[in-house]
Amino acid sequence: MAAGRSAARPAGGPAGGRPAGALSAVADRAVRFAVAFGATRVAHGQLRRRPPGNPASWQRTNHAGRTMHTQAGAAVAFGAAFAALPGTPAVLATAAGAVCGRHDDLRGDERRGFRAHLTALRDGEVTSGAVKLLGIGAAGLAAGALLRERPLDKFLAGVVVAGTAHLVNLVDVRPGRAGLLVLGLGAPWLLRGPLAAVPMGAAAAVLADDLAERTMLGDMGAHALGAALGTAVAAAGGRFALAVHSTGLVAAAAYGERVSELARASLPAPALTRVGDPGR
Repeated sequence: MAAGRSAARPAGGPAGGRPAGALSAVADRAVRFAVAFGATRVAHGQLRRRPPGNPASWQRTNHAGRTMHTQAGAAVAFGAAFAALPGTPAVLATAAGAVCGRHDDLRGDERRGFRAHLTALRDGEVTSGAVKLLGIGAAGLAAGALLRERPLDKFLAGVVVAGTAHLVNLVDVRPGRAGLLVLGLGAPWLLRGPLAAVPMGAAAAVLADDLAERTMLGDMGAHALGAALGTAVAAAGGRFALAVHSTGLVAAAAYGERVSELARASLPAPALTRVGDPGR
């Protein structure tokens, strides 16, 4: 027998390092998921007992006309940001999504779609939708610049971060849809990096309450979760993956824009606040 094959490699050797490394990677993901889940649950409980500011500002009407509390949105934003520490891009994007989303929860009106908000901005009116579009877009580009080295990769990563934030918010029109989307989209990216476990843990922490219509994420929670998920994708994906993801996000945004235009054209004004309302 050749000398190089005369003995099996020990478990701790080069080959044995792979199982150990894989185990460590699984543990890292599990810890991040657990931290995000636990931090979100604790924050949600505290926020339910003691809502910051005016308690009425944390209430919204859902798709069925029920009054819901939205502290879950602040809770998932906190849980995701806390579990992402010390990752500056993820914390930056999550915080920006939460702040801009909260502004829309408080100041939003019946206008839907990018075109409506950009038209208002052109006319000198800064709508809450424009704040979200510009604020989350800028934060996404900043996060992308921190995550990647090449200019094209920075741009694509920024589009992924901001676009995913808007995508999660776009689907949050019925109970549990945003959380289920985050879990579904995040699961494959767990194979590429640990950051996907962060928004998944935060989303899972409030999913049962969301599905049972005991709470809702609002724009604050949906944008925060989407930004955190987008950061995970931007951090782990190669250029081709980022390009494909960006293309899909642009297509989803175009579809959402079309739905918003059809809703504005076909429904009476009082009904517009219920159609495409990201906060349900």
